[in-house]
Amino acid sequence: MVLCFSIALIFFSVMMVVLVLLHKGKGGGLSDMFGGGVSSTGGGSAVAERNLDRITIIMGVGWFACIIILSLLLKAKNG
Repeated sequence: MVLCFSIALIFFSVMMVVLVLLHKGKGGGLSDMFGGGVSSTGGGSAVAERNLDRITIIMGVGWFACIIILSLLLKAKNG
């Protein structure tokens, strides 16, 4: 059970890094290096950014839940 949640935590961590780097940069940040600084006038970009925000929030909640569950499992195992 601990192994399963450890693997899930690694997955959520990698996905969080990727998703944060995909966000559009507000100034001159790391996301500009990956094309985040290119401004597009398409109407679909706002929808894509909103969906990216939602996916990032879902991954963040999953990451946080994995940490809490892992800490409870390890506490029960050692205590």
